[in-house]
Amino acid sequence: MCGIVGVVSNAPVNQLIYDALLLLQHRGQDAAGIVTQQDRKFFMHKAKGMVKDVFRTRNMRSLAGNSGLGQVRYPTAGNAFSEEEAQPFYVNAPFGIVLVHNGNLTNAKALKAELFNLDHRHINTESDSEVLLNVLAHEIEVSTRGLPLQPQDLFTAVSRVHKRIKGSYAVICHIAGHGLLAFRDPFGIRPLCLGKGADGTHMVASESVVLEGTSHQFVRDVQPGEAVFIALDGTVHSQQCAANPQLMPCIFEFVYLARPDSVMDGISVYQARLNLGETLAKRVISTVPPNEIDVVIPIPESSRPSAAQLAQLLGLPYREGFVKNRYVGRTFIMPGQGVRKKSVRQKLNVIASEFKGRNVLLVDDSIVRGTTSKEIVQMARDAGARNVYLASAAPPVRYPNVYGIDMPTSSELVAYNRTVEEVREIIGCDALIYQDVDGMKKAIGSLSKNLAGFDASCFDGVYVTGDISSDDIARLNENRVGAEEGQEDTSRLALPNHAD
Repeated sequence: MCGIVGVVSNAPVNQLIYDALLLLQHRGQDAAGIVTQQDRKFFMHKAKGMVKDVFRTRNMRSLAGNSGLGQVRYPTAGNAFSEEEAQPFYVNAPFGIVLVHNGNLTNAKALKAELFNLDHRHINTESDSEVLLNVLAHEIEVSTRGLPLQPQDLFTAVSRVHKRIKGSYAVICHIAGHGLLAFRDPFGIRPLCLGKGADGTHMVASESVVLEGTSHQFVRDVQPGEAVFIALDGTVHSQQCAANPQLMPCIFEFVYLARPDSVMDGISVYQARLNLGETLAKRVISTVPPNEIDVVIPIPESSRPSAAQLAQLLGLPYREGFVKNRYVGRTFIMPGQGVRKKSVRQKLNVIASEFKGRNVLLVDDSIVRGTTSKEIVQMARDAGARNVYLASAAPPVRYPNVYGIDMPTSSELVAYNRTVEEVREIIGCDALIYQDVDGMKKAIGSLSKNLAGFDASCFDGVYVTGDISSDDIARLNENRVGAEEGQEDTSRLALPNHAD
């Protein structure tokens, strides 16, 4: 999961792209990068770290030009600690292309071999995004046949890309001297939308909140399999490039990943989470009588809409019982010291008065490894809670994700091959209530008539691209990004996935 943005304007875009990346920071905190174009020359700066730390005044001054793109990175494959794997990626032929990518290719290893043996292209990193860029560059070269570039050549190239690559991908690339090309995989697993400013600026971004936050008007979502080309003069061309596109977005975007103020594929993320709270309320009633619950408390932050809706429907008080510390620093390893892993207690503080002597229903957006949930339940008990019930707005996470979310291997998932009662005993709560898969799909799917379904593979084990076997999952897990010793986990999934 990453955040990407591209802009074509008639004014300098460096500040605009920077502002857009700040609005996408929740989608990746590992690295950030911006590239701009002026007079067919690219100017790039990228590095590990948060947007505010990567870009200084001197860097911004060097990013000249009226068009460009940017990315915030959340690594799921490759080397998380290599500056070279920060995006954008660049190739000098044909024309000169820079690219940013949100998603995960499931056949990157086979493509890498093809690129070397058949296309005669060299890949210098472990990043699947560099593979994608070189596949696209090769297909553009073939489609243009040495002639001047036309929009139709790009659409032909994207059609061939769809046939070669598998997995999830939302892509924005800049072709030197021509403009921006954006496209989405045939299932629309990862989000991408178009916007326009009053001054004629065109923007493509992962989430609609970027458009609104930069005073751009939302135009529409990029459709699954569609390619959009925005020329440097602002002319927009688009074409469906997939043979059988189906809108099946990642349901975890609505459960947790996206900002609540975004709208994706016509679905309000906030309303989706309210709906999840409504269906979860019915599950709670069947497990714990409401008169045995004194207060509903969300586990910050994505669970708040679901928890509030659940509390309202059950007629229970909704309270904030945890305060999130946003400024936990990194752990430094000094000579002679071992690794000191950060506790959840350094990231959350309890408001003891909301727990003391009460039967508390905690609501979380999802439960992944269970280690965080276990510690939070204990924090509630330490604060004086009489009984601690835990409800998850998502179903049990039982399967790895292969489409760009850093879900652990099956053995690390607390719900894998376990009953709800067995998970409850591990976490240590007095009752554990999960959303069910069908209820989740109906709650969110009812908000749009355009869906063919969802990728809910981490919940139901159904991989929508239809090309994933157990051997593929094992191979992809070999490329998962691990945590560097002693390095703070700053990923978007740090809290629910944190393994202490």
